[in-house]
Amino acid sequence: MPRTVLITGCSDGGLGAALALAFHHHGDRVLATARNPSKMAHLKSQGIETLTLDVLSEDSLQASLKEVSTLTNGSLDVLVNNAGAGYSMPMTDADMAEAQKVFNLNVFSVLRTTQVFFPLLRNSRNGALLVNNTSAASVVGVPMQGIYNASKAAAAMISENLRLEIEPFGIKVVDLKTGGVQSKFFQNVLGGSGAKLPENTAYELAREKIEKVMGGDVSLSMLDADIWARDVVKDLSQKNPPPHIWRGTGAFKVWLSTLLPSGTFNGTLRQIGGLDVFAKKLKEAEAAHAKQR
Repeated sequence: MPRTVLITGCSDGGLGAALALAFHHHGDRVLATARNPSKMAHLKSQGIETLTLDVLSEDSLQASLKEVSTLTNGSLDVLVNNAGAGYSMPMTDADMAEAQKVFNLNVFSVLRTTQVFFPLLRNSRNGALLVNNTSAASVVGVPMQGIYNASKAAAAMISENLRLEIEPFGIKVVDLKTGGVQSKFFQNVLGGSGAKLPENTAYELAREKIEKVMGGDVSLSMLDADIWARDVVKDLSQKNPPPHIWRGTGAFKVWLSTLLPSGTFNGTLRQIGGLDVFAKKLKEAEAAHAKQR
C-alpha cells in the first residue's frame, strides 16, 4: 500500500533528494521539503510534491503542519528527519557559535520536527515510521568532525528514547546510520565558504593536509547517492524495518567496531583525519627543537 512520506532537507543533490526520488519510484506519495523550494526543481520535475519547510523556524513548522494536514487528511505514514549540516574543525579550534548552529539543526530541530508532526504520525492507518538520518559517525570519533559527530550521537540517543516512548502509539523509530555517500555535504560546510583552520591553530605543522581533509579529501570511495537511497527505501519497506540501518561506505566497518575492542580502528581514523601526517611532523619539530637546546 502506498505510504505518505514527508522528508526534510531535500535540496537537489543532497541525500534528502535521493531519498525522495527512491520513495517516489517505490510508489509512495512523497512530500519533499526544503527551506528554499527553488532548490527542489529537479524533484518537482519528476512529479514529486514540494513544500517549504525551515526546520529551525517554529512559524514554518506550524505552517507546514497545517499544509500537510490538509494534503493528507490529517495523517502521515513516514517522517524522515534528514535536514542537517556538517562542521569540519578540530575540537580545540571549534567556534562555539558555529557549534551551537550545528546542534540546533542536527539535534534540536530533529526533536522539534518530530514533536510537531507526531499527531499526524499517530493517525497513520498503516503503522507509522519515524526515521532519523543520523550517521555512522555517531558511533566513531572521526577526526576533524568532532562537533558534527557529537551532534549525530545526540540525535541517535534521541532516536533510542523515542523508540521506547512512542512505540505504544504504533510508531516505529529507525536510526539511519549513514556512511560515506556522494553528496554536497562538504561543499555546504560553513555556507559553502569552505573549512579553514584558524591562524592560531595547534595543527599549523600540517595545515595543508588537515584542511584538505576538512574539505572532504579523504581516502574513501563514496557510495552513489541513488544506490544508497534505493537500499534504504528497500530496508524501510520491510514489514518490520530494523531499528538501525547501516548504509554507505564504511558503515559496515563502523558497525563491526561496536563489537570489537575500543580503538581497533584508531589507526585508520588517524589516517582519515590526517593525524598520522601531523604526528610525524610534530615529532620531527620537537626533535629539531631539542637539538637546538
